[in-house]
Amino acid sequence: MIFVYLEGHDFRYEVKELIKVFYFNTDIEIIENKAFFDKQSFLIVSSLSYTENKAIVNTKVFRGKELIVSDTIDEVTEIDIKENNKNKVTKLAVKQSIFNALTEINSIKAPWGVLTGIRPTKIVHDLLDKGIEKNEIMNILIKEYRLHEDKANLTLDIALVEKKVIGKIDDNKFSLYVNIPFCPTRCLYCSFLSNPIGKYGDLVDIYTDKLIYEVHSIKALLKNKTIDTVYIGGGTPTSLPVKSLEKIIKNIYETFGKDCIREFTVEAGRPDTITEDMLLMLHDNDIKRISINPQTMCEKTLSLIGRNHTPQDIIDAYRLAKDVGFETINMDIIVGLPGEGPEEIKATMNEIIKLNPDNLTVHTMAIKRASKLKKSLGEYSLTAQNTIEEMLGITRSYSERMDMHPYYMYRQKQILGNFENVGYSRIGRECIYNILIMEEKQTILAVGAGGVTKICYPKENRIERVPNVKDLKEYINRVEEMIQRKEYYFKTLT
Repeated sequence: MIFVYLEGHDFRYEVKELIKVFYFNTDIEIIENKAFFDKQSFLIVSSLSYTENKAIVNTKVFRGKELIVSDTIDEVTEIDIKENNKNKVTKLAVKQSIFNALTEINSIKAPWGVLTGIRPTKIVHDLLDKGIEKNEIMNILIKEYRLHEDKANLTLDIALVEKKVIGKIDDNKFSLYVNIPFCPTRCLYCSFLSNPIGKYGDLVDIYTDKLIYEVHSIKALLKNKTIDTVYIGGGTPTSLPVKSLEKIIKNIYETFGKDCIREFTVEAGRPDTITEDMLLMLHDNDIKRISINPQTMCEKTLSLIGRNHTPQDIIDAYRLAKDVGFETINMDIIVGLPGEGPEEIKATMNEIIKLNPDNLTVHTMAIKRASKLKKSLGEYSLTAQNTIEEMLGITRSYSERMDMHPYYMYRQKQILGNFENVGYSRIGRECIYNILIMEEKQTILAVGAGGVTKICYPKENRIERVPNVKDLKEYINRVEEMIQRKEYYFKTLT
């Protein structure tokens, strides 16, 4: 247990998230009185005080009664992140001090420095929009945000690619996300909505109809906005019957128009849902981008994580999709699955390089709260940080061999080793939707159970999240309410 006491500030969330970087899967409690401190545990005291209008930040770390490290930042005004918001700068100073102290007493690396959010590139985009030169951006990332040089380079490189791919954001366009909360089985690591299709198959038809009703109903809210990209995810969309998924796709075209959609992605996901009929239907409906996600090409791991297919099934599904003629195929893998190390990742990448996909998304394992893995964590050993780093290096090397470059990135809470998820792509095959969802500069309209609409207010540089209920049956019964939630916010758009 780690206890935290805050003096002179209330940056609870930021402090707690940063401490988690150094003490993964450890209970952290913010206490209101130091007397509540268990004298056998760690106590971190973070304080902010002012002397003659000068802010002073201090961190002290105690083990029992013993002070083991202290750090002070008394020149907060020297922190230069090209930001006039004093609260933001002060918050960063608090995090810098905690980072300095914990780095001194820990062997754990923190490659992302004080950054704990999921979108590191947003900082770079803001700086680029202010006209800050690349060299100065690198200096800010390394000096002020404490990023390792390789992560600073990765962040800057990806932000530059994103800007080039999507160009200037058109405020009159939106993207559509469609959530299909069905799957053949629930994987060990998964926290997404994935109701087993075998158990909930009797709800597929009514869910499809309610989803289409929501699609039609929100059209009236959009006024003069036109559709840009569409992404059907889940779950596993291809776990639906062919006729159900086709009905959804056709209704999207009928509602928003087909010609203005510049990218339409469907996650084919698991090979045990991919048939020739399904692929032909998608292709015949002008779906040019699909995702076939092995996660691993090691049969033992596939069985462990709850997938009822083999590596050969993945290979067969991929080749069938290529024969059908899809323009772009993405594949997902996960680094840090239970029992896997560098040799297993090499084996997976050796199979993927033979298939030669257009995109590769490399996820670092995250221990998600709602996953089966989180609930049975004691049964598995977590991969060490240095091993994760080596494995990510292997995936990066293979991606370069496939002429791919990193084009989007995001991070997750409780991600192993404090690393990241990176999307690699050949030039010209980048997924536009993935970039848009990361940049948060375009309204993303989400339909279906668990979908989260993000309404963009560009003039105010803010996002409003409008979630749909997650439970499948609740969504079916409350779809009118989901539409009304969106209507409330769309009325505020000018």
